[in-house]
Amino acid sequence: MNWFWMFAGIAVVVVGADMLVRGAMVLASAIRISSLVIGLTVVAFGTSAPEMAVSVVSSVRGEGDIALGNVVGSNIFNVLFVLGASALIVPLGVSRQLVRFDIPLMVLASIVVFGLAMDGLISRLEGTGLFFCLIVYTGVLGWIGRRDAKQAIARSNVEDLPPPRSMRVLLAYAGVLVVGLALLVLGAGWLVEASSSIAREFGVSDLVIGVTIVAVGTSLPEVATSLVAALKGERDMAVGNVVGSNLFNLLGVLGASSAVSANGVTVIDDALWFDIPVMVLVAVASWPIVRTQMTVARWEGGLMVFAYALYAGYLVLTVEESSRLEDYRNAVVFVVGPVALLAFLVLGWRDRRRIMCPVQNV
Repeated sequence: MNWFWMFAGIAVVVVGADMLVRGAMVLASAIRISSLVIGLTVVAFGTSAPEMAVSVVSSVRGEGDIALGNVVGSNIFNVLFVLGASALIVPLGVSRQLVRFDIPLMVLASIVVFGLAMDGLISRLEGTGLFFCLIVYTGVLGWIGRRDAKQAIARSNVEDLPPPRSMRVLLAYAGVLVVGLALLVLGAGWLVEASSSIAREFGVSDLVIGVTIVAVGTSLPEVATSLVAALKGERDMAVGNVVGSNLFNLLGVLGASSAVSANGVTVIDDALWFDIPVMVLVAVASWPIVRTQMTVARWEGGLMVFAYALYAGYLVLTVEESSRLEDYRNAVVFVVGPVALLAFLVLGWRDRRRIMCPVQNV
């Protein structure tokens, strides 16, 4: 029966992602706001609802380490796996706004959270400040969307603009978006619960299930939405969903979790000196990847997915207190890491050279 619910969860997640992307596309066109802004706000905030629910409830119960771990783990997963897997499907072109504003802001927010965590606590005041920054960011995105819409109208002929849709049609597609989001959350829940039960049948410990299946399960809406958006050619929405979700996690989820907790969110040493630095490193590394050619190539996506597999393997060995952990760490640091870095530099140099010196057909 668990297998049935697992496949049912996958089917519901896919259908929900398709409805969410379809509804967002129509609404973006109707109100003449770019799909990037919709992806950064409505889609990103909506797909991060599971992280908000899990983290806030955990924080209220006094389990702040779960709230922090959920945010940090989701952000690492979003950049390495979600963005990488989307790029494997189709190379992702990245807009100038993302490169110049949103991704640098994601990097800055990651560094700020690291700084706030240095004393071992993210207090209620600091969490309130983070949440206030999210409100300001959302307002700025709304202003950018309205400005771009006015500029697009000024540059276009009236005949070229899409015909206005009736309020009934807009409400219908808004309903499609909401239903799609609800199906995403429902399907993700089925999939996580069934997968966890199947894993226990095969003797997998609860700790490993927690750092793999449950952690990934809260990010399933981002996975499905970005993959479907990439397949539909909405590449701005695919990338915007990842960046917007990470910003929402850092500013909104972590901010709200710290604000509602009586003592704030405590930061354990393992998170402070490993997981959070990895999150910052991943955010920083994503900037030059998209900045060099304004795109995320397939080979870059493959390296990102491979990097997440290494990170997940380290987590599993750590929670299992495996005797092979030291060998695994040495292999990653001294063999796999340098080889992957060399491959990244060589392939990146090849792509830049191809752009600067294109081959001319005679």
